[in-house]
Amino acid sequence: MFISFEGTEGVGKTTLIRTLYEYFQQQGKDVILTREPGGTPLAEQIRGLLLSVNHDEQMSSDTELLLMYAARAQHLEQVILPALAQGKIVLCDRFTDSSFAYQCAGRGLSREKLALLNENFVVKMPDVTFWLDAPIETGMSRARERGALDRFEQEKVSFFEKVRSGFVEIQQRESQRMKRLDATQAPEKVFADALTYLK
Repeated sequence: MFISFEGTEGVGKTTLIRTLYEYFQQQGKDVILTREPGGTPLAEQIRGLLLSVNHDEQMSSDTELLLMYAARAQHLEQVILPALAQGKIVLCDRFTDSSFAYQCAGRGLSREKLALLNENFVVKMPDVTFWLDAPIETGMSRARERGALDRFEQEKVSFFEKVRSGFVEIQQRESQRMKRLDATQAPEKVFADALTYLK
């Protein structure tokens, strides 16, 4: 099973993923935990480029999108597809839904560009996606508590409102795959809700 986790910044994705990872391990399941952008040494280097705030020039939205998909292609080939072929459960922090929400809804890039990339480079979609949803300010205050903000976390609230609207659109369009979790609840309740969907 391929499970992805989505949401804006500071909504508790990492906490839920770790809890589910431990749960599956206790159940005796073969499970791996990975993330995007990243997941392989090469893809993690690309992640560094994407999240760094120390560039001498502004990164164009097209560059951002293409770097995301360069990392994703490597990640799919080296980690996700081999793990699924071996019958493992893959828990992935972000996947293609983030590209739609951040680069299309957030940055305003055309859906055609994204569709072209998905069509050519994404050979497997998640079986289920958990979208952790919370008010933007709630998530941002949590993100600030973690320390220094990366390039995405430094965006304005208006950007994240657009990103959230992107997730809303996906969930309405693909309600069978994407399940909304109320991320304002206690982590234990979010985990219980996710488990209810999985069962």
